[in-house]
Amino acid sequence: MPDDETRTLSPATTVDAPEKPTTTQTPQDPRTARTADGPSPWLLRLVVVGLVLTALNLRPAITSLGALLEEVRDGLHMSGSVAGVLTSVPPLCFAVFGIMAPRLARRFGAGAVVCAGMIAITAGLVIRPLVGGTAGFLAASALALMGIAVSNVLMPVIVKRWFPDRVGSMTGLYSMALALGTSLAAAVTVPMTSALGGSWRLGLGVWAVLAAVAILPWIPVVRDRRGAPGQPAAQHPDTPALRITRSRTAWGLACFFGLQATAAYITMGWMPQIFRDAGVSAGTAGVLLAVTMAMGVPLAFVIPRVAARMKNQGPIVVFLGSCGLIGYAGLYFAPAGGAWAWALLLGISNCSFPLALTMIGMRSRTGAGVVRLSAFAQSVGYLISIPGPLLIGVLYQHSGGWELPIALMAGLIVPQMAVGILAGRDRTIEDEC
Repeated sequence: MPDDETRTLSPATTVDAPEKPTTTQTPQDPRTARTADGPSPWLLRLVVVGLVLTALNLRPAITSLGALLEEVRDGLHMSGSVAGVLTSVPPLCFAVFGIMAPRLARRFGAGAVVCAGMIAITAGLVIRPLVGGTAGFLAASALALMGIAVSNVLMPVIVKRWFPDRVGSMTGLYSMALALGTSLAAAVTVPMTSALGGSWRLGLGVWAVLAAVAILPWIPVVRDRRGAPGQPAAQHPDTPALRITRSRTAWGLACFFGLQATAAYITMGWMPQIFRDAGVSAGTAGVLLAVTMAMGVPLAFVIPRVAARMKNQGPIVVFLGSCGLIGYAGLYFAPAGGAWAWALLLGISNCSFPLALTMIGMRSRTGAGVVRLSAFAQSVGYLISIPGPLLIGVLYQHSGGWELPIALMAGLIVPQMAVGILAGRDRTIEDEC
């Protein structure tokens, strides 16, 4: 029987017994018929479309709510403390539900789970504007976040299995789409709500249309069950299970993912307030945040391509971390004077996210290993990120200014660089488990 690496990495390989010659075969749709070397070009194009549409839907459920949070609070008579809990739900759901992804992928296949994730996102976005109470709103939001969580984990897995020789470019493509979805929802939700008559329920619910469209390309991919690389591979009985907690690379990648997520959530939650407290107008502060988020669109495509060509990604980690340190130093000493420069630098620093996704795909030799590593790094990472924005808020409230919170933000960049260098070494988790 072929070994794990051969079974998982090659899209044309299956773990079934060799097929017996037959005199008749069922006619196949020429668009999805497999070539001698792997899946048909038509099927691969569908996977690419599915990746892009899925990535576009991995953040609007969150950023659209952030844009209308005040209206939602008033409409549901939500207390401030409950609203605070609501803003902390996404990373918690990502950690809790993301850990389920490997087992689901082994049982049903990664493509089928992502398709189900898009269905969950669609259902959650449809239901939550219709409910009349806070509990129902939270439950519907959790349903959408569950779909986002499993899709978060399995996107690197699908790239590894379907495009093993194009990990960098494909990771860059869906990372760019993810960044575009994030910034698009943040930018257009409010004006779109106004155009729809001012109802926050319509403003939130309209994003279900985009999620529903993302279901469509996965249907033929899931129906193509004959040895698709998205299908789980049986494990060789003599192959020991990966004990991923023994891998220093896995822990380094999990901590790197968590610290970069911490920085991103702090930036999204608090950067406009930092600028406003420094005398920048509310409108300009919002534009500065949009600039920071928009930096992720082009760089999310470039950085993974560059990283995939390097054996060691440590230099990229150091470069991105250095941009963050300079940006935070600028916020500390001259927040208003160089606001545009600090926004650009922090936007570059936040592109540690696509780098982390790329390293997940590169730090295992097999698709099964990527499943385990992606779930471990993202679940542990999102758990690490939960306290950060809350701690910044506490320090800001008790210190009466931004000096101490910004110092903490800058201080977190240092361990992020250290663990990123560890995660970027040219080795795989199979070497350490």
